[in-house]
Amino acid sequence: MPAVTVENPLTLPRLPEPQAGTPGRKVLAVETAPSGFEGEGFPVRRALAAIKPEYLDPFVMMDQMGEVDYAAGEPKGTPWHPHRGFETVTYMIDGVMEHLDSNGGGGTITNGDTQWMTAGAGILHKEAPPEWLVQQGGLFHGIQLWVNLPGAKKMIAPQYQDIGGSSVVLLSSHDGGALVRLIAGDLAGHVGPGSTQTPITLLHATVSPGARLVMPWRKDFNALAYVLSGRGTAGTERRPLSGGQLAVFEGFGNRPGLATQAGSITISAAKEPLEVIVLGGEPIGEPVAHYGPFVMNTKAELVQAFEDFKAGRLGSIPAQHA
Repeated sequence: MPAVTVENPLTLPRLPEPQAGTPGRKVLAVETAPSGFEGEGFPVRRALAAIKPEYLDPFVMMDQMGEVDYAAGEPKGTPWHPHRGFETVTYMIDGVMEHLDSNGGGGTITNGDTQWMTAGAGILHKEAPPEWLVQQGGLFHGIQLWVNLPGAKKMIAPQYQDIGGSSVVLLSSHDGGALVRLIAGDLAGHVGPGSTQTPITLLHATVSPGARLVMPWRKDFNALAYVLSGRGTAGTERRPLSGGQLAVFEGFGNRPGLATQAGSITISAAKEPLEVIVLGGEPIGEPVAHYGPFVMNTKAELVQAFEDFKAGRLGSIPAQHA
């Protein structure tokens, strides 16, 4: 880890140098992600599970898949299943995953690639390791993020984006101590390749031992940082943070009743490289009814989603894959 990197980050466009006196966001909470299993039994850490939902909006969940080195015959995926009302984002750091959906989207993602699926009104899909990987085993590590859609967009037509690792925007901290892979959204005027229905920023950063990454952040976005591996600190007060933990920064966008705080986000590494996913978005501020593979606004909409799935209205498995 990671798959997409450069030998000298100083050859990349640089984030602006922090200015003395510029306000930075403090950390509201640090929580440890519980472990579990997903799909056919692959291990995950539920990065957002211990966080209050009002701090997460517009995000629903995020799983760290692996990091695990499978023996021959062990790699697992997820069988065909439905979604409605949100977007799924799968970022593969190491390993290979194949995606197929009932809308004709899909492909193979590996080593820094991202697949971005807008479920919208409804879709069926599956994610699984290729047969050759099942036979020989190998490293498997990535994240899957669920991004909510506002009520006005929950029933839009499904879409699929294949974001190759080579298209990710690579940036450096001002002093070259950190490498930033910008997958989606805006960071200091740089725009990632992912097209999002809900305004968000998503990135994967590697912070060198002893280095500090300071990133300007939109004041109308919330801010979360999840550590994939390593140890370090977060925020202006340098809250300790280590692998499997998530930091929630103060300031929760423009959602009514929650404070807004401008400023930058600071993440520092200790004596080893720090691998961290940083994400934030504009809160939707609508009721969330989430059950299983559906994320809607009301229980009645959830019931309708299950009825539509049972009636075959969320799509059908392509004949060649049934």
